[in-house]
Amino acid sequence: MEQSVTQPTTAIGVETIDVEAVGKRETGKLYQKRVKIHPKRVYGTFRSLKWWVMAVTLGIYYIAPWLRWDRGPNAPDQAVLIDFPARRFYFFFIEIWPQEVYYITGLLIMAAMGLFLVTTVMGRAWCGYTCPQTVWTDLFLVVERFVEGDRNARIKLDRAPLSVTKFSKRTAKFAIWLVIAMGTGGAWVFYFADAPTLAKQLIDFDAPTAAYITIGILTATTFVLGGFAREQVCTYMCPWPRIQGAMVDEDSLIVTYRAYRGEPRGPHKAGESWEGRGHCIDCNQCVAACPAGIDIRDGLQMECISCALCIDACDTVMEKVDLPRGLINYDTLRNLASRGKADADKTKILRPRIIVYAAVWLMVGLFMAYVLASRSDLDINVLHDRNPVFVMLSDGSIRNGYTFKILNKAYIDRSFTLTTEGVPNAELSVVGAADLTRGSAPIFTVEPDQLRSFRVFVAAPGADLAGETAPIRFVLRELEKDTMATYESIFRGPKR
Repeated sequence: MEQSVTQPTTAIGVETIDVEAVGKRETGKLYQKRVKIHPKRVYGTFRSLKWWVMAVTLGIYYIAPWLRWDRGPNAPDQAVLIDFPARRFYFFFIEIWPQEVYYITGLLIMAAMGLFLVTTVMGRAWCGYTCPQTVWTDLFLVVERFVEGDRNARIKLDRAPLSVTKFSKRTAKFAIWLVIAMGTGGAWVFYFADAPTLAKQLIDFDAPTAAYITIGILTATTFVLGGFAREQVCTYMCPWPRIQGAMVDEDSLIVTYRAYRGEPRGPHKAGESWEGRGHCIDCNQCVAACPAGIDIRDGLQMECISCALCIDACDTVMEKVDLPRGLINYDTLRNLASRGKADADKTKILRPRIIVYAAVWLMVGLFMAYVLASRSDLDINVLHDRNPVFVMLSDGSIRNGYTFKILNKAYIDRSFTLTTEGVPNAELSVVGAADLTRGSAPIFTVEPDQLRSFRVFVAAPGADLAGETAPIRFVLRELEKDTMATYESIFRGPKR
């Protein structure tokens, strides 16, 4: 039984449209099936900008794993590498260890603040130009236009019955899409292993099973999302369209239709006067160019990704009818509302939220740069034994056990001496044989880019302890250099 539904209405100009009723008349259901969108190719400033962004972003994605960076002997020479077996992340001269995961946190904070900042300034500029979904959808559309033609030809082909021509064009299009999708998945796995080696393994069918599975999953998702889902991903799968409402304000630059100039709209013939009418000739070229299939003249909408292709389409029409460009352009809601007033055309770039976003982004970036520049290639960690916390020896001295770890971030063998400070008359010994001995100070040798763990004991006369615990400092010094690392711990004894 069909339920009774209250019909909401939307006012557009002076006409009232029953939205739900229209949807039910067209489909007979409350859910309307997706209507395939065939964006028309346009030419202009923003289309050229999108080509450049596509070339740069795809170039970085496909080329980065093949770049080399000499880190010396015993180190991988791939410039960008996520090495899970060795638990390392390499980015040119930067090497991130597992315990330095805070760098990843910093990068995520910078990415979030950067996205907030860009959205506040220029709306969904990220979505329109650099989002992977947008980039690969644009690339798939290039292939579709090359094989099937521009908008009208593709619409005609969709409506035509199956024929040899239609089958061959669709087969060619899908084949090229599949090659691009496989290239997408293939490029991704090269970030996790030496690219030339893995490429040869893939060709010889000798690569790890995980590589083939990853390529298969990314191939399928790229093929489906870029070739078929397209704007549905941006509208329904991505959460950002709903979040952007909190980022955009009345001073944000957004792609907008200047209704004060375009209305009342209507067809126009050559030679007719423009007196008493708007500049919009209702050609719908802005709608035909929109990859989301919306009409920008209806105002800011959730589906709009700020790709600005409607601006190029409208500017082309304005040039043909000898009118100024910019009927559709980047503008602010404040400017649109203040036309004819003294404060019109005054865009406020520096606003409190922009200053906050920029300040947080800059502070996190500077802090990370400082930490990277000042971090040492030597790190130590000392863990006190939990059970027993101390041992009373037969001569009355107190002994504590520690697990001592040395992290050598350099790519050469390094030797160190270990001493203690803070506990009077303390003696340090190593469980098992040390690499070398020099007097009373044991010497440790650590291989390049490795972490070594040692068991050490510290014994001190019980009479020299003033209380139940005493601070103790472990001092590690490199033999060939002045490099030194210290670690503060405690020495425990019996209750007094």
